[in-house]
Amino acid sequence: MVWTVLFPMCVHAEDENQHQFYLMDVGVQGGAAYCVGELAPHAFMSTSETYGAQIRYKINTRFGVQLKGQHQRVDVNQMWHVDVMAEYNFFLLGLNEYDIHMRPITPYMAFGIGVTLLGTSWKVVNVSRAAVYLPVALGVKWKIADRWQLQMAWQHNVYVDINGDGLEGSAAFDNTYDMNGSNIMNKDVTSTLTVGFVYEFCRDRKPCVMCTYDL
Repeated sequence: MVWTVLFPMCVHAEDENQHQFYLMDVGVQGGAAYCVGELAPHAFMSTSETYGAQIRYKINTRFGVQLKGQHQRVDVNQMWHVDVMAEYNFFLLGLNEYDIHMRPITPYMAFGIGVTLLGTSWKVVNVSRAAVYLPVALGVKWKIADRWQLQMAWQHNVYVDINGDGLEGSAAFDNTYDMNGSNIMNKDVTSTLTVGFVYEFCRDRKPCVMCTYDL
């Protein structure tokens, strides 16, 4: 009788500590960035530091929407990237050991749309030289604590402006080989490889542990 009473209480206590769900998270990241295009025809030829921040809203256990801002330096150009991406997680992320569908680690992918602002310094930003890009990202999330995640992401920004690639007019991104805007080889790509810490907030209701189904 003692075992019958205490065991459910212990399971409930463990579940209280481990089975937490949050609708939003915010984080910071840093790492390395590079550009592939007319400035550097091969990957990792123009490597620089990158850093930024993000905020994410979880639509459900697999899908979410994230808003991210990152800074990158290419040659003498300062680049500020801002994008919105839809995200898909391959596994249900969590620490609840009683849920066989939940994993502490999950890969994910994301895609969306963004804009880059160019400048020669922190104080000089040329809005007229804004460039539109399509971001595509692959990454891994690791839930290291109740509200904390460690994330790694590899993101590629493909510039798709109808006027060349939107980066023309800068010495670093100019049309060196006289290619027209319809030539796919005229497109520049910036990429970032980052590691970041994420904090979850806005607690969601717990899912039903014992459910009944109407036949």
